Formats: sequence, structure tokens, C-alpha cells
Amino acid sequence: MNTEVKGRVLVAMSGGIDSSVAAVLLHEQGYEVVGMTMKTWDYASAGGSKKETGCCSLDSINDARDIAVQLGFPHYIIDIRDEFGDFVIDNFTDEYLAGRTPNPCVLCNTHIKWDALLRRADQLGCEFIATGHYANIRKDAETGRFVVSKGFDENKDQSYALWGVSQASLSRTLFPLGGMRKTEIYDEARRRGFTELVNKPESYEICFIPDNDYRGFLRRRVPGLEARVAGGNFVTKNGRVIGKHEGYPFYTIGQRKGLGVALGYPAFVLEIRPDTNEVVLGNYEELASTATVVGKLNMGKQANLIGQGLVPAVVKVRYNHDGAPAFLEEVDGKIRVYFEEPVHAITPGQAAVFYDGPDVLGGGWIERHVIGEFPLPFTAAEATH
Repeated sequence: MNTEVKGRVLVAMSGGIDSSVAAVLLHEQGYEVVGMTMKTWDYASAGGSKKETGCCSLDSINDARDIAVQLGFPHYIIDIRDEFGDFVIDNFTDEYLAGRTPNPCVLCNTHIKWDALLRRADQLGCEFIATGHYANIRKDAETGRFVVSKGFDENKDQSYALWGVSQASLSRTLFPLGGMRKTEIYDEARRRGFTELVNKPESYEICFIPDNDYRGFLRRRVPGLEARVAGGNFVTKNGRVIGKHEGYPFYTIGQRKGLGVALGYPAFVLEIRPDTNEVVLGNYEELASTATVVGKLNMGKQANLIGQGLVPAVVKVRYNHDGAPAFLEEVDGKIRVYFEEPVHAITPGQAAVFYDGPDVLGGGWIERHVIGEFPLPFTAAEATH
């Protein structure tokens, strides 16, 4: 074990294998580790039917504490339910009521977890904070900016969820798993005898919706919502009524299943109109957009794109999107994204993240997709040369 103390680091420990191995590795590398588990949500208060699981459960808190006890470093629990609820959950609800589809995990990283960790880090005299994200971070020698880049294991890469973390926060952040594959994480845990971590199922749900039923969550969260929005119309793009729906907040762009209408072809949600309680349906080809407008930017590798004309990038429009070649243009504090080929199911409320190779160039929130509203500033032939 490395006996040189490299600094004091506050590690966010959810009780899962990734954050636990991150804490173990930093401890062995010579950092003075302090573990911290954040209680963000009490699922029982939402009236859900599923047993509380994931990062906020008592079992997960105890698992994180057990690691700390075995390795001899302190562990704290902080209750951030109020600040989490006021910001993340209120935003989640408001976005659906506005006809958009939110991404609460990105919002939580950006506005809650990093801020909460840094405040406690200062209180505990920690120079750094660390998480178990699969991503990398470096300081660019020329610009002095901190750059997030993709994790070595692209199947587990989480850089998409980190675009909103500020430069000040990144300057104190460590990602010890960025250069590792998931299989190596399991090997490291087994080698140290943490077999319970290896066998523990991973949680992929939104932490405050462990049963994955966001519709039920909205119904419980907003009294009277169901009665207020029921009976709206399914319509085509030209306004023809083709059926009734359960209420516009209960649908997302690109949705195909559970629509309850038969059109003679596979139907998808194209648009959500909260003002009229209409949900627009169409075929798969009609889901395609050539461009999108992205606002509330946080730039990473570059401070801005002003005056650079069309900047080539690969753009991910949702977490599980492979990314699409595009050109970026910054106009009036927003970025217009022009795709080389049409992209399907671009969804307002989701994040668009811009990549320069493996590096996160920046990101923002999708405000609207664009179909023919402004012309592409290049031809298809020009885009490929």
C-alpha cells in the first residue's frame, strides 16, 4: 500500500460496487479518505408500492458504512432530502406538466450532489471530492480548463451525465474508475473479499421512482392531475383527431407502446401540446429532425463557440444515444445543432451533450427539435467533406 498521503478526499458512497471500489482504491493510493452517503429521498413518503432500494435505502447506507469501518476511515450520512426535493423533484414534476421529458440524474449532479459534497468537503477539510463515475478528467495545458472525457469502458461511460458540472467543481473532482472496465471493478472487489458487493444487484432506476412508474409518481405528486388531463385528443400533424388519451403528461416523445390506438401502421408520439392537452402521433419517419436548439449551456473543453462558425462535433441527445455527427453554431447564448443525417425522437427536456472525440465540449438542455424551421447552413455533400 502507498504510504504517501496525497490529500484528503471526500468520497460519495452509495453503497454500490462502483463507489465502494473507488473509495478503496483511493485509500490504497495514499489519499486520506472520508466516506459520505447522501440521503436524497424517502420513497415511503411518496406512497409507492415497491420496497425502498438503491442509493437511499438503509441497506445501502449500511453497506457503505461497513466498507469504511473495514478500512478504518470515517463515514458520514447527510440528509439532503429537502434541497433535493425542492429542486430535482419539483423540476421533474414541472417539466412533465410543461410537456417535456426531464432528466433528473443530470440535474441532480449539476445542482445538488456536487454542491452538497463540496460544502461538506470544506467543512471536513477535504481538498478533493470523488465519485464512482466512469469518466475521466484532466486540466488542459493550453486553456487551463478542466475537461471531462469518456470513461475507458465505453459500455459504462457516464460522461453524458456530467456535462453540467462547473469548472470550479471539476477542479476538485477525482474519478478513480475512469481508466477501468466494469469487469476490473468486480475483480478488484473479489480480490479484497467484498463478495457481497459483487453479488449485489445494480439499480438503474431513478432513485425516487424505484418501481419505474413515473406516471404513478405524478398522480401521487399532483392531486387531481388525472381528472384534470384525462380525455385529451390524439391528433395527427395536420390536426385530425384519431382517438382519446389519458392525459398529455403521461406520454413521451418517441413512445410507441401503450398508446391504445390502431392506425394501421406503427404509431409514435411526435409532439406533446400541454396548452391544448393534445398528443401528436405519426410514423417513425416523422420523428426525424434535422436540427435542434439547445439552451442553458455549460461549456467544458471550450468556454464558448462564439465567432467560430460551424464547429464539428458528435452530439448525444439522450443517455443511451450513440451520438450523431453534427455541426454546432452558437447564436444568442444558445447552440443550434445541425445534424448531418436526421435524428429520431429528439426530446425537449433531455440533455444534448457535444463531444470533440472523447472529450465533452459542452452541453445543455434541448428546448425544441426543428423540422424545416431554418435551413441547414450546408448541403449533405459539404457535410461529408
